Amino acid sequence: MFDLLSRSTPWGEHTGGVTTRLSIGDFSRMTYLSVKALRRYHDMGLLEPAFIDEYTGYRYYETSQVPVGQAIRRFRDLEMPLEQLKEVVNTPDADSRNRLILAHLEHMESALRQTQQTVASLRALLERKQTPIAVAYRSVPTMTAIAIIERVRREDIGAWWGAAFEELQRVIVAAPGSRAGDDGALYTNQFFEDELGEVTAFIPVSGRPAVGGRVRLTEIPGVELAVTEHHGEIGELDRTYGALGTFVAEREIGVQGPIRENYVVGADAAGAPTHFTEVCWPVFRTKAEPVS
Repeated sequence: MFDLLSRSTPWGEHTGGVTTRLSIGDFSRMTYLSVKALRRYHDMGLLEPAFIDEYTGYRYYETSQVPVGQAIRRFRDLEMPLEQLKEVVNTPDADSRNRLILAHLEHMESALRQTQQTVASLRALLERKQTPIAVAYRSVPTMTAIAIIERVRREDIGAWWGAAFEELQRVIVAAPGSRAGDDGALYTNQFFEDELGEVTAFIPVSGRPAVGGRVRLTEIPGVELAVTEHHGEIGELDRTYGALGTFVAEREIGVQGPIRENYVVGADAAGAPTHFTEVCWPVFRTKAEPVS
């Protein structure tokens, strides 16, 4: 990778020849960085002038700093935080500096993918008509499970969920034949309402596999549920929640209790594995309603 930020020759020092000194105004025009921004970058040690006139206080730059200023503007266009950008600029080792840059580029690519998914989801929400969902009633008995139970912030749920199930899977691998059902999770009302609440990631088991760390052996209470299937992107899961919640509300059968998700692994007609999520809403079920 070409190193725009090399300091093999420190700013303000030259191996020979005539130094071309640029006023802050000229440097601003050459880099598209405002004078206000350049003063700020100087104050925080991000991009210091090559020379400051001790009598007038005027800042002067050198032509060798122009690529640095242009790179800084591009990093800011990519929303790199100033403190992170300062770390990049002030890291003397080119390989370390490039790793910091690549890490930010990967973050931006991930954010771009998320933006594209959100745009596609919003477009689908605007263009598609809401189709009726298939809902089944299910009576779920109390089950023994290995679980991780913690208070989680909504913004952290993706990373927490992935780490929790990795830890649970290690217990299952160490105890072959102990699995007694699909992975699942319980989300309390507080998790949705306050964006911080208790979440239970669990795997049903038979017997008593050895647990440790965050993993505990627990009982998942029995409950009556209205269940529907969600197929598709996780970003579309709220549409399934909305449709199932509407179904339950219209029939006035909802009861207090956590929302349950079951992460089902099945097979299609050709035998290929399929993965989908069951969304389960706690309900009061009458005898007239069929059980799945």
